[in-house]
Amino acid sequence: MVGQTVQRLERPNPATFIGPGKVEEVVQQVAEKAASVVIFDDELSPRHHRELEKALGDELKLLDRTALILDIFAQHAHTREGALQVELAQYEYRLPRLTRAWTHLARQAGGRAGGSTGGVGVRGPGETQLETDRQVIRRRISQLKRELEEVRAHRGHYRERRRKIGVPTVAIVGYTNAGKSTLLNTISGADVPVADMLFATLDPTTRRVSLPRGGTVLFTDTVGFIQKLPANLIAAFRATLEEVAEADLLVHVLDITHPQAGRQARVVEETLREIGAAGRPVILALNKVDLLSGPDAVNALVTRLNHSLTAPIFRYVPISALSGAGVDRLLACVEEALESQMVWLDVVIPYQAGNLVDLFHQRGVIEREEHIEVGTHITGYLPGMLAGQFRTLTTRKRKG
Repeated sequence: MVGQTVQRLERPNPATFIGPGKVEEVVQQVAEKAASVVIFDDELSPRHHRELEKALGDELKLLDRTALILDIFAQHAHTREGALQVELAQYEYRLPRLTRAWTHLARQAGGRAGGSTGGVGVRGPGETQLETDRQVIRRRISQLKRELEEVRAHRGHYRERRRKIGVPTVAIVGYTNAGKSTLLNTISGADVPVADMLFATLDPTTRRVSLPRGGTVLFTDTVGFIQKLPANLIAAFRATLEEVAEADLLVHVLDITHPQAGRQARVVEETLREIGAAGRPVILALNKVDLLSGPDAVNALVTRLNHSLTAPIFRYVPISALSGAGVDRLLACVEEALESQMVWLDVVIPYQAGNLVDLFHQRGVIEREEHIEVGTHITGYLPGMLAGQFRTLTTRKRKG
């Protein structure tokens, strides 16, 4: 970056987003710095794009926040699902911005073939080509949405199978570049690529992890959140983000050493609300504590964070995802949080439903088991997500 400028306005300028004087200032800075790209840290409307391109010149590349994020996403989409999601978001972003490429042809034809005397309703080649491009893009958008619905349905079936076998799921969430992939690698021995860059992880990765007392859980590393995440990206990544919304537990990884840690934590909170995951139980993993001076520094930062967040922090674990410090305690907290979601059952399982007895043994905690005439009588605890399969078998509720 060779330069930057800021302008505070009550509302964007209808034509150029920033004011006319600021546009002149940007033009001057571009000339002085010999810049080739101008990036706006907000989303520009199609009209803003057109007017700013006129003011800045055809030789300069103009990007807004959404276009930049889409470019980064496109570089990091390595799976078919990720590529589909990014392509859909790109087309939906570009569709209303197709006018510029054909304005020279429209001008040559005067907006109609033959100019103003060419006859009502007869359009020039520029306008005809523009409509053709729009039709092609709309068809591609429809196709991409159909393919992503298939992906979404597949994910839904996979989640349903997980529910039936009772494997709890934990989604690792957080601001981009907070250390989520490093944490997954540390706790699971995975080989998720790690890089000091935005959105290094785009495609979700799921790994099976053993908990301290022998339980098994699935951890999923998800795409990093960022301030002002474009709405069309949230929509395009709906299938992926449903993994977060339907997880049994969230581990929010926060870079506690970042000077904007409080703001980043609020962004994660807001994004979780947007995707329907605000009600999920959360453990806050305060990452990179090995860079702090000690427990007092951690406590001071937590106090400051409490003033930034909507809900107070009740459950947090200081960790270093890189060195592994505190990770054992984090896994123990995950285990405790999942066990707190277990419900007590008293059931008689018919002998012909032996699969339910096996499920209780695998995923539950049995207090008492006896074989009676009509089946197997079991009392104990079972994850709430599995209790529905035993609902018709419940004989009584626990007293007290």
